[in-house]
Order: sequence, then C-alpha cells, then structure tokens
Amino acid sequence: MFKGKAAVVTGSTSGIGLSIATAFARQGADVVLNGLGDPAEIERVRAGLEAETGVRVLHSAADMTKPAEIADLIALADRTFGRLDILVNNAGVQHVAPVEDFPAEKWDQIIAINLTSAFHTIRAAVPIMKRQGSGRIINTASAHALVASPYKSAYVAAKHGIAGLTKTVALELATHGITVNAIAPAYVWTPLVEKQIPDTMKARGLTEEQVRRDVLLAAQPTKEFVTVDEVAALAVYLATDAARSITGATLPIDGGWTAQ
Repeated sequence: MFKGKAAVVTGSTSGIGLSIATAFARQGADVVLNGLGDPAEIERVRAGLEAETGVRVLHSAADMTKPAEIADLIALADRTFGRLDILVNNAGVQHVAPVEDFPAEKWDQIIAINLTSAFHTIRAAVPIMKRQGSGRIINTASAHALVASPYKSAYVAAKHGIAGLTKTVALELATHGITVNAIAPAYVWTPLVEKQIPDTMKARGLTEEQVRRDVLLAAQPTKEFVTVDEVAALAVYLATDAARSITGATLPIDGGWTAQ
C-alpha cells in the first residue's frame, strides 16, 4: 500500500508509536523510529522490524524537547529516503498530581514533548511535503483533547493544544495535497498508562484495582482498554488516498467516552 513512501513516527520504540510504525512498515513504507531507551533493545526492535518487512528502518534518538534534534530527525528521513510522506507525532509523557502540587518542571516537560515537539516536526516536514505535493500528518491526541480529567492539567492542556494545532495546520495545507488529522484514543494499555497507576493511587488514595476500574475505565462505556493495533489501523487509514478528504479532524477511538 505504501511501497516507495517514507514515514517518521515519534515516540515509536514502544507502545502506540511502535504499533503504528510497525503497521506502516508492514504496508511497505520505509520508517524512521524515534525514542529513547536501552540501545540494545531498540536495535533489536529496529532490526527485527526491518527483517520482517523488508523495508528500511532507521532509528533516531532525537530528544523531543530539543528543536535542533527534531529538525535533524526530519532531515534524516529526507536525506535517506529523498521524501517524507507520513509524519506521525506520537511522543508523549505523563504526570498525575493536583494542580497546586504539580511540579513546574513536569509541566514544562509535558508541554514540550506532547505539544511543542509536534509544532517543530510539522514546521520541518511541511516544506518537504509541499515539494512533493502530498503528505499525511497524523497527531496522536487523546480523549483528553476533547474532555478533561482531574490531576492532569499539563497533559489535558497539551492534548487540547494538539487538537487546535491540527485544525490550524490543516487549513493552511488544504490546497497542497496534505492532510492533517489527530487520533484521540481513550485509555490504551501501554507503558505510559501503566506508569500512571502509582501516581493516581497516591493522588486519589485508591488501590490499583480501583484505579483501573473507577478511574481509567470509568468513562469508557465499553469498559475495555483500546488496543494499540486499533489505533495503528486508524493511522494507516488516514494515510491512504481513501482518506484524502478527511482533514482537520480529531477522531475519537474511545469506546464511547466522548459520546456521553
């Protein structure tokens, strides 16, 4: 489906991002992975995906808080593949605390990684996509781009910002063959979600089971976590020609959460 095309997926060494990158590679796209972690494990993932799919798979350790490194990430794809067809902004971190106790450095980090990094990747990618006359920009938002939850001031602010950024850039690029959309998952069982549980237990005075049942899944009518494969399938669809008229949208994949 995407043979001869190139994709960059930020935050893609685990979780949702890795699932999205894998889905694009399996459909024939060359892929640049991005993320931090154990170098040996990342190389195992990179080499395994390349061997499985037969496409070229690179890894960049670009820090999503550093604009120069973000620019280098986009330049790597253009330099190596001669094009950039798909940009997925997926990098994200989380911290849970009451606003009066929320560490200022955590606010700054979450806004930088979850929101500002998407501005920098888009800013660098758009000239390449305009040169080609086509492109797909897909931002991983969250149900928290549409609704709020307590104790997540920075995350909710960043994801609402992603929704606004998506709309604005979509309008700017509407006549250039480039679509810009956001996917808004509810809770997906990933390392990011798993790491929230102890902080949420502390903030709310709950047990782990209570956090899962009464916090994480309380608002999801299906009472089931969204899967990484479901999110990846939507990302793949948004990158196809069939989705060329979908732009500026924030698409929930949330088990009915935001229908309430």
